[in-house]
Amino acid sequence: MDFGFDVLSLIIAIPTIAGIVLLFMPAANRDIIRGVAITAAASLLALSLVVFLSYHNAVAMGTLMSGQPAFDASIGASTATRAFSESLVFEARYIWVEQLGIAWHVGVDGLSAPMVLLTGMVTVAGVLISWNIQDRIREFMAFFMLLVAGVLGVFVAVDLFMLFFFYELAIFPMYLLIAGWGWVQLREYASMKLTLYILIGSVVALVGAVAMYFYAGSYFTGEQGSAILQAAIESGLLPQGSTAYSFNLVQLTLAAENGIFNVGGYFGIDVLTFGTFWFPFIFIGFAVLAGVFPFHNWSPDGHVAAPTAVSMIHAGVLMKLGAFAALRVGVQLMPEGAQLHLPWIVFLTLINVVYGALIAFRQRDFKYVIGFSSVSHMGLVSMGFATMNITGMTGAGLQMFSHGAMTALFFGCVGMVYDRAHTRDIPSLGGFIKQMPWVGVAFIIGGLTSMGMPGFSGFVAEFPIFQGMWEASQNVTLQIGNFTLSNYYGPIVILAALGIVVTAAYVLRVTGQVFFGDFDAKRYPEVGNIAVTDRIILLLLGAPLLIVGLYPQIMAPMISQGVSPIIMLLGGM
Repeated sequence: MDFGFDVLSLIIAIPTIAGIVLLFMPAANRDIIRGVAITAAASLLALSLVVFLSYHNAVAMGTLMSGQPAFDASIGASTATRAFSESLVFEARYIWVEQLGIAWHVGVDGLSAPMVLLTGMVTVAGVLISWNIQDRIREFMAFFMLLVAGVLGVFVAVDLFMLFFFYELAIFPMYLLIAGWGWVQLREYASMKLTLYILIGSVVALVGAVAMYFYAGSYFTGEQGSAILQAAIESGLLPQGSTAYSFNLVQLTLAAENGIFNVGGYFGIDVLTFGTFWFPFIFIGFAVLAGVFPFHNWSPDGHVAAPTAVSMIHAGVLMKLGAFAALRVGVQLMPEGAQLHLPWIVFLTLINVVYGALIAFRQRDFKYVIGFSSVSHMGLVSMGFATMNITGMTGAGLQMFSHGAMTALFFGCVGMVYDRAHTRDIPSLGGFIKQMPWVGVAFIIGGLTSMGMPGFSGFVAEFPIFQGMWEASQNVTLQIGNFTLSNYYGPIVILAALGIVVTAAYVLRVTGQVFFGDFDAKRYPEVGNIAVTDRIILLLLGAPLLIVGLYPQIMAPMISQGVSPIIMLLGGM
């Protein structure tokens, strides 16, 4: 699949170039600055939509994956690696640092294509909702664009070094945006807390990734490994000139499929393997950004302190970055480690779901409610990963998109209310749907999605996750010394369902208190209907919640295809 040009590199280049250009523009040209930002965002959205629809059509026509090994099975295993390689479209590769096996290597599969589209949607919404910022709008838009470039780079990276490069690139602008334009009472504390949590997690994951690079490289220099490497090159699975030491995710997946990371004797301990040792460090190191318990505490403060546009991209996209990387690097490259550790990590996801919902229920601050609800809903994503089956992981992918659009919509609604009422204290508000009907309806749509109501994207995402948990219950056991726990995924589903009940309770409470009841016109004289740009934001983020909910086939098959190579590596299918 090809457009005749490198569309994914262009998608990264647009916000990068826009961000750099904006930094050198005269600060007084506010209208031109806004024009450059919205032009870049709209171009990004258009290209991301074309990529998404092209991938959707390719999946519908069945033109991507052959299901055949790349080379003779007597040499080594290659079926899952070829499935991963064939699932990548719009692929482009340019040598970056040849001596280290680093390349500019981009491509999208069924999991990353929806994330690229989501990023495009939230970028446009973020620019529009920041339209009236007066304080240093040049720097704000520039840093926002660079943040978007970092996010997109992670989603399209097919090189592990490149993935980390863009992962770190996304963190620094986030710090500047919160510290420079955030809520005065909390911004310094929240920005530093967010940065330290995410940086520490990513450094831990980076150490594991570098160890993986050397461990796989040493194998591919051996007799058996070099034969597999040569066969992969000759079959076209790996590009010509590939070396033993490489950050190519396809090559590292080939190493994982051939059990490189599951060889005992790591650190001289017979029962310890590379995968079983490093998996929790890499998975949880990335999952810190996804708000996994107990490393979630940075997230609500970060949401609350951030300006509205940053809250939208933070909760809507950035948290998905952590989940995506945890799946791509952790589960995909160390499947045996996943099989050992996900059965206990699932308890952390359960705490996320229930604890996050309970804390959200207790909040008076409108923004804190949405911040803690994000912690709860992201727990469902990690729970879907823990199923280790196609049903649950497809649900997790759908939940990543659904929650991203939903929580960006929520924060957009909160920002529109706060900008006019100048308070987020829920008991002080009331009757706002009379003055802001578009915002009230949009919040209700987001609330119904959050509750998992049929007809909305939340339902088609959460139901497969719970179904996948039930299906996995017979196959998953947790072994701790002489203690064995089995058939426990079912009870976890029942407990997690309490989170949905609590979610319904706080959504109904907030909706009732903020949007219904009597409106105090004397107290809130500035509250009125919203501008056309705000209505575009609500439509852009709200419509996909209904489209995916009513027609999940537009996204579910491509996500299933995207996670199927991982399921193969885990021993399924």
